[in-house]
Amino acid sequence: MQTKAQARHIEKEAFQEGWRASASTIPAVLAWGIVSGMAMVKSGMTIWQSLAMTLTVYAGSAQFAVLPLLAAHTPLIVIFLTAMIVNLRFVIFSAAVAPHFAHLPWYRRVWYGYFNGDISMGFFPQRFPAHTVHQPAGKLGFFEAVCYPGWFAWQVGAIVGILLASQIPESWNIGFAGTLALIAIMIPMIINRAALAGVIVSGAVAVVAINLPYRLGLLLAVVIGMAAAMLADKFIVKEKE
Repeated sequence: MQTKAQARHIEKEAFQEGWRASASTIPAVLAWGIVSGMAMVKSGMTIWQSLAMTLTVYAGSAQFAVLPLLAAHTPLIVIFLTAMIVNLRFVIFSAAVAPHFAHLPWYRRVWYGYFNGDISMGFFPQRFPAHTVHQPAGKLGFFEAVCYPGWFAWQVGAIVGILLASQIPESWNIGFAGTLALIAIMIPMIINRAALAGVIVSGAVAVVAINLPYRLGLLLAVVIGMAAAMLADKFIVKEKE
């Protein structure tokens, strides 16, 4: 049996490990947060509406998907369905991570669920694969180190973008810089053929469908990319059998 002091030491070391693994993502998250904040204000939202959105939604892809819909006064049901479909991947992320935290009270699982996202899913399953599901040591520390700094960087970036939207010149091209940073982060996360299939298919669909109205190309790319990855994973499992 571990003592409380030993457990705290394990979680502290896991936190440091998680921070070392994910620290390189912070500049990209910060840059995209700034872009998100600027986009909200320039789409016609007030500063207070923008602040409320970034603090409660915390889903960059959903924010970017619904902003043009809000600006075009699209029916609320369309906006809701768009955000929901874009965020469907978080259901898969939660299903993958949930067994590792099943021993926690429901309110703590809800808390960690709010922070669970793309970056946490890029690092957590690699550090704690499925066969470690009954070994809780270090998981909370690692997960918090991956999630909390990213959340803080996103909020700082978004608030900067919201408050300085009219002061940041377009020539800085922050969005392009953020895209390059995200690509650099994404490449090491492609750990199997299923993930590679999803990336290639979603990227191709996004390019082909870029001219669809209301940024529906993004929505289409997400759905088809997820389907491609799941289909590829099934074929890979059959090959192994």
